Amino acid sequence: MANVLIVDDEREIGNFLSYLISDKGHQTITCTSGAEFDLRISEQEYQLAFLDVRLPDRNGLEILQNLKKLQPMCKAIVMTGYANVKTAVEAIKLGANDFIEKPFDDIEEIETLVDHLLQNNPAPALNHARELASKMECFIGKNKSMNQLFTLAYKFAQKNINVLIEGETGTGKDVLANFIHQASRRAGFPYVAVNCGAITESLLESELFGHAKGSFTGAAKDRKGYFELAGKGTLFLDEIGEASLTTQIKLLRVLETGEFIKVGGETIQRSQARVIAASHVNLQEAVANGSFREDLLYRLDVVKLTIPPLRERLEDIPSFIDFYLNQLDLDVTFAPETVKCLSQYEWPGNVRELVNVINRAVALAEGETEIITPRYLPAKFLSSPSFPVKDNCLPNEDSAADFDTYLKNWHEVILEMWKTDSDVQLPELLDKIKELETITAQAFIQKALVKNVGNRKEATKDLGISMRKLRYYLNEKKTSRENEAVKKN
Repeated sequence: MANVLIVDDEREIGNFLSYLISDKGHQTITCTSGAEFDLRISEQEYQLAFLDVRLPDRNGLEILQNLKKLQPMCKAIVMTGYANVKTAVEAIKLGANDFIEKPFDDIEEIETLVDHLLQNNPAPALNHARELASKMECFIGKNKSMNQLFTLAYKFAQKNINVLIEGETGTGKDVLANFIHQASRRAGFPYVAVNCGAITESLLESELFGHAKGSFTGAAKDRKGYFELAGKGTLFLDEIGEASLTTQIKLLRVLETGEFIKVGGETIQRSQARVIAASHVNLQEAVANGSFREDLLYRLDVVKLTIPPLRERLEDIPSFIDFYLNQLDLDVTFAPETVKCLSQYEWPGNVRELVNVINRAVALAEGETEIITPRYLPAKFLSSPSFPVKDNCLPNEDSAADFDTYLKNWHEVILEMWKTDSDVQLPELLDKIKELETITAQAFIQKALVKNVGNRKEATKDLGISMRKLRYYLNEKKTSRENEAVKKN
């Protein structure tokens, strides 16, 4: 049996919750004000508390903070109205385990939530979020902030409200937006993503709203815009802060009225798409400096979700490496000292940079080893005093130096064979020439892989060879070394 505290100034709500929870065998105490909460919280310990966000004498968030200070082990469920969804986000950040909306539509959901929290299990929303993320091959990890983020994303995905995602470049804003779409009731409809920063100002309006035939030079036929293509699904506007003020005005109209007109068109069309916007810049600051409309921000920022940068969740890097390698079905492992290097870096490029480093290391190590040591990391990881790594043979530097040395030695050997008066075994000479071909090919392949951050497809384009040829030379290197080892033994 648990002690449950209910704080709500509406006695009907308090009585309803008290009856519901008492029926499950728990002891309940109800109070209707902040002052009464102060009294009750000092009388006994509670395992769970329901907190209304609006009380006549106290802000519900203040009560939540006091609860977490006085009884940190007590679970908390915040009760909020539809108009206060931003408060629910803030409450989760302050330590609330979950939130429910008034009026209560799903009594069974409340009962399930109570059972999970009193049994010290994750909230149902987090369990569902993890299940969906697993299906989408989306990494959450153990970081508390990321778990809160995906819990909120999952719950708000069910609501027909706009979401604003903020986060540094490379944190995965597009991944979170797609997750919200898949978790919503719109999952069966299109998910359309557009990067506002990658389209010129003159074209962005046409891309978003479409254009009529003959509306401008090159408009040979009517064209649907992203709002129309999204239909009843989700439209993800990435880097919304890069949109011009003119485009922002037209976006505002769609969000306010649901109506838009194609470029050069005359017919008013209606949009039923849900809008998720994202920006790597702080839009509040953009409003302050005049580059973003405040009324548009108000429409977009119904719920704001902020993705923490990778440097604030370094504890998840080892798990992410395993997750990513498994996702690509790669039979390699990262040595503990390599993982340590990666776990101590600041990651200004966030997850995108980490993925590039993993790809690069795997590409450079292929044909040599299945264990990725620090020597396969870029120089910046090993030049820092934070990384006391002995194995600092960098592929991008030492491979070039080794190749230079090899060419000089090969040239000297061939010259000596040419100038000698002794007999020269032609098979031995031809073996040397074949060896030069193989090692030269491998050196240029490694150089191309470094240039393209481990991207094999781009490397083959630069080299003018097929993927099969690239694999042949990389595997040839491994085979040659193994043969040499056999000869020595």
